[in-house]
Amino acid sequence: MKSQSLILMLFLAGCAVGPDYQRPEIALQTRFDQGSAEAIGAVASEQWWLSYNDKVLSGLVKRGLAQSLDVMAATEAIREAQANLRGTGVNSAAEGTLSASTTASGGDGINGTVSTENSALSAAFVLDLFGGLQREQEAAKASVTAARADAETVRLAWLAELVSAYSNARYYQQVLALTRTTINARAETVKITQSQFEAGATTEYEVAEAQARLSSARAGLPQYAALFDANVYAIATLLNEPAGPIAAQMQKGAPQLSTPSGSNTGVPADLLRNRPDVRSAEADLAAAVAAVGVAEAALYPSLSLSGSVGRSESTNSWSFGPQLSLPVFNQGALRASRDADTSAAKQAEISWRGAVSSAIEDVQVAQSNLSRYRQRAALLQTAARDYDRALTLAQENYRSGAITLLDLLDTDRNAASAKITAASAVNDAAQAWATLKIAIGAGSAATELTGG
Repeated sequence: MKSQSLILMLFLAGCAVGPDYQRPEIALQTRFDQGSAEAIGAVASEQWWLSYNDKVLSGLVKRGLAQSLDVMAATEAIREAQANLRGTGVNSAAEGTLSASTTASGGDGINGTVSTENSALSAAFVLDLFGGLQREQEAAKASVTAARADAETVRLAWLAELVSAYSNARYYQQVLALTRTTINARAETVKITQSQFEAGATTEYEVAEAQARLSSARAGLPQYAALFDANVYAIATLLNEPAGPIAAQMQKGAPQLSTPSGSNTGVPADLLRNRPDVRSAEADLAAAVAAVGVAEAALYPSLSLSGSVGRSESTNSWSFGPQLSLPVFNQGALRASRDADTSAAKQAEISWRGAVSSAIEDVQVAQSNLSRYRQRAALLQTAARDYDRALTLAQENYRSGAITLLDLLDTDRNAASAKITAASAVNDAAQAWATLKIAIGAGSAATELTGG
């Protein structure tokens, strides 16, 4: 009776030892540098890629989110974590087996064959006196949260790669078009120079110089075509699709991605819920804190109830009773394990704080880049138009003999370079906008049902 009373008292006194998780206090600035103090709320479902107004890109996003290998692997990691969670709690506390056997025997002096049947049922249930199983379940729940956040991080990384590959492909298409325009202009220069040479107004050297510039422009086409192809193949890999149909669709051509308007970043506190990598780091911290509770509970007595029922042809039997286990001689090892888990939890907190700081840096860098790249693209486009006008005038002046071939070729080279540089700046600005959206966590909850 005394032992039963002790067990009952232990059961009633049961509680979860170890620290309860609470998000640590963290000092955050009220706004990003160059940003406003206006919060943006939840942006995980924002389909920001639609703002590019590019139907091909929207279609690629829609298909890719449904069949990307990276996204599928991340989804399977969520299922794995959920399965591990189901193995905790009551499922972890209870165990039991049912066995049955039939044995046939015979031999000298035995008439016929003797059959013997046996069956047994045994079960055990651990009473979670100090919350060790509860803490294990808390850690498993946090792991599910981390897996979901990791899947969102993978989704954002996939979106970043797709937008980059698509934007680069359109950029190289634009460069190919600009190069063909340059080739046409230089072919016209060769024609004019040849006519002037035949008329005795110029030298054979100048004809050769004009022809060399034309050949140089033509030589750039294969390189730009190869870079276009490389980005198309990257898109095919990201979509887990054959490259042929995608290449055929892309080769129809389309303008470069233009930078959408708007770039509201919210405030740093928004990142605690919008950035999936920050949420994953916090979930890892919660799991580490729960592990401290598991290690703490291992220092205390454990109580389990077990029983069995057996049946054979000759006898029936049963047994039932509690078992109390006291960790007496391994306290040193158990306390060392708890201290190690405590240190791991502190490291997880440091990692979470680092993730928050990195997220803030990402947003501020992306915001600055977008602003500067927009300005640069606008100025370079103006310069390209100015050079284009200068080239037209140079061609007219060369045709009339007002300037030398060297002057025309110099203007032609500068005009071609300015156009390609401007196209590159447009590409950089378009991708910088996507980078900023990803930096604030926008679109992290996008699924195959969104977009298009």
